[in-house]
Amino acid sequence: MKNKFAFAFQGIVTGLRHRSIIIQFLLGFLAILAGFALQLTSGEWIAVVLAIVMVIAAEMLNTCIELLCDMYTREYNEMIKAIKDIAAGAVLVISLGALVTAMIILFRHFGG
Repeated sequence: MKNKFAFAFQGIVTGLRHRSIIIQFLLGFLAILAGFALQLTSGEWIAVVLAIVMVIAAEMLNTCIELLCDMYTREYNEMIKAIKDIAAGAVLVISLGALVTAMIILFRHFGG
């Protein structure tokens, strides 16, 4: 069991070698700082943390899919393009959900 956690933590460290994952971690950190500044309620914190975790996890999975596809071939392949586009689309869907969550919270604090 201990090794499984070690491998999982190593996966996070390895993921942090990829710019897109680093960016998501930084944006998540900024969202947390904004949450403290806005003095979020516990319910708002749950929504923010879930949104951050989902976006980072999706980006990590997307990066895995891209690496697997690149390992298969670096040449243009219509199926590989579709796989990468769908994975990137999943990240976009989750990111848009996180953005809507942020807008709802920000509206409560600034809009009424």
